[in-house]
Amino acid sequence: MEATDWKNLPFGYFKTDYNIRCYYRNGKWGELEVSSSEYVSLHMAATCLHYGQEAFEGLKVFRGADGKVRIFRWEENAKRMQNSAYGIMMANVPSELFKEAVFKAVKLNEKYIPPYGEGASLYVRPLLIGSGPQVGVKPASEYMFMVFVGPVGPYFKEGFNPVNIQIVRDYDRAAPLGTGSYKVGGNYAASLRSGERAHDEGFASVLFLDAKEKKYIDEAGPANFFGIKGNTYITPNSHSILPSITNMSLREIAKDLGLTVEQRSIAVDELGSFDEVGACGTAAVISPIKKILDRETCTVYEYCKDGKAGPISTKLYNQLRGIQEGTVEDKFNWNTIIE
Repeated sequence: MEATDWKNLPFGYFKTDYNIRCYYRNGKWGELEVSSSEYVSLHMAATCLHYGQEAFEGLKVFRGADGKVRIFRWEENAKRMQNSAYGIMMANVPSELFKEAVFKAVKLNEKYIPPYGEGASLYVRPLLIGSGPQVGVKPASEYMFMVFVGPVGPYFKEGFNPVNIQIVRDYDRAAPLGTGSYKVGGNYAASLRSGERAHDEGFASVLFLDAKEKKYIDEAGPANFFGIKGNTYITPNSHSILPSITNMSLREIAKDLGLTVEQRSIAVDELGSFDEVGACGTAAVISPIKKILDRETCTVYEYCKDGKAGPISTKLYNQLRGIQEGTVEDKFNWNTIIE
């Protein structure tokens, strides 16, 4: 393997040696299979291609300061994939099968885990698809579960530096009673056009409002939104946003640091009263937000006046990364050591 410039890794696909596959047929899961191919063979009538039967997860593995390899909260990712499978009627991936496949993929590609202190991690992508053929609109009878991995840098090129985002009102990511709370590909497809437009206009991401009334903050593009007001951590309570494991963790860390935590509706008009705002998720961890532009009303909300992340966002970020990398006590027992 050639020397890798770990510090300048993008968040993108990186070819590694092996991936893991498992097939659901005749009402049961088969044995795990190891593959070195980057391709899958699919029936042309597979339901993932026609009816969107597809769900995925994203989790990270870190090499700690002590040299140990830690995986962060894999049990929550397993539960979330099970919820997604339930939501769009796919075969359930049991937690033990999920764990076995993820851990095997990490171990077989251990040389791609970035060294400690390089600002990079090993990203793990479990994927569940309807592979059985259907022409009528109905669930498949066969499914494929696979796991591949690759080293990544920060999701936003700015890293833990403030970004600019844009409120969009002419696009919705998901309907109130739709699939917004499931990690399925269709939600991301629905966000692509507004996201690309925002990039073209100089913004890192978009901020979606609730699809019903356009009054409340929903999802921050590919991440959850949070705001800091005084000593309070506030994040939206909505049935159409993805339950972020990072956000869940930050809420617990915030409480442990003495902050009050609120999950509630956040009106757009409230943006001007926050001391700090940010986006959080597995890929981004925390991306502090410097400026929010409401594309329709041209209203501008500004934060990080000195160009740096706010003090509470910084403390939350350092605490979470410290837990993930083994430099802060893991009092919540979130990490699993991969031997």
